[in-house]
Amino acid sequence: MTTPQSAKRIVRNFYADLDTAASGSMVEEMLKHCDPELLWRGFHPFNELHGPANVAERFWEPLRRSLTRMQRRMDVFFAAKNRFDDPGGAWVCSMGHLMGLFDAPWLGIPPTGKMAFLRYCAFHRVKGEKIAETAMYFDIPHLMMQAGLRPFPEQTAAQLVQPGPMTHDGLLFDAQPADQGEKTLAAIEAMITDLGQWDSNLSLEDELAQTWHDDMIWWGPSGIGATYTIERYAKQHSGPFRAGFKDRSKTKHICRMAEGHYGGFFGWPNFTAIPSGGFMGMPATGKTGEFRVIDIYRRDGDKLAENWIFIDLLHFWKQQGVDVLARTTKISSLEA
Repeated sequence: MTTPQSAKRIVRNFYADLDTAASGSMVEEMLKHCDPELLWRGFHPFNELHGPANVAERFWEPLRRSLTRMQRRMDVFFAAKNRFDDPGGAWVCSMGHLMGLFDAPWLGIPPTGKMAFLRYCAFHRVKGEKIAETAMYFDIPHLMMQAGLRPFPEQTAAQLVQPGPMTHDGLLFDAQPADQGEKTLAAIEAMITDLGQWDSNLSLEDELAQTWHDDMIWWGPSGIGATYTIERYAKQHSGPFRAGFKDRSKTKHICRMAEGHYGGFFGWPNFTAIPSGGFMGMPATGKTGEFRVIDIYRRDGDKLAENWIFIDLLHFWKQQGVDVLARTTKISSLEA
């Protein structure tokens, strides 16, 4: 049976080989470390890919040709057993940035010849000695904005290249005390319970204060932005988000886990909702949209202190009839 610690070793070896592989040899490295039936989930326009070679050819090779001299700048790394039995197993989470020199177009985004950061988070399910399943979510609009494009209207919070944990202790290469992971998972699940209600009969700030520190930091995706303190989070994201949707479904996750003071989850999708108008400056559509999300948390004491969020906004708005990636890159090419 694969343990979380052995899963960490397998993923670290995978990263070491993948990140140093020469362009053109990504297929070989993917085949070496991944199960032949690999299921890989990524944000639009990649979506679900099957098989290591397909992932290498569709995602890794084009990205490496665009972001030359690419390096992985990892801020969070932990592993645990999945909270759920299906699919269960040992999972490894990695979060940070892929940084390189943006020297060639990627997905129609024009190169800058300058440093660029692709913000990412990945969950890997390890089975035996191979990676059998991956959810790799990445903030493409963030890269677009670094290239001078404006995929979305002005956001409610701040656009930043996001740092890792304030405590600089997110790389859990060694095993952590089991009780600390249990406390983190309990804090995350209490927050999920509050979040799913939208009708707690408390003010939004008082509801948030049940599970969050007052000086919380919410590192949101490009198009929404990052925000600091409960009061500003309620004003700059949570309040506008709740006001902008109706008919939110129940939350469903594929993996939810925690180790030490860190934990997180992902879904495919996590939930659905219908825009009722105003969110991200867009009108009501009457169409149900999927939210593919990764959330990573840092716990401090008995409450949550930091939260990094990845949302597939390109996929969500495409479901609403707006292909933001195609529209923005087309405008860019016409201007060029």
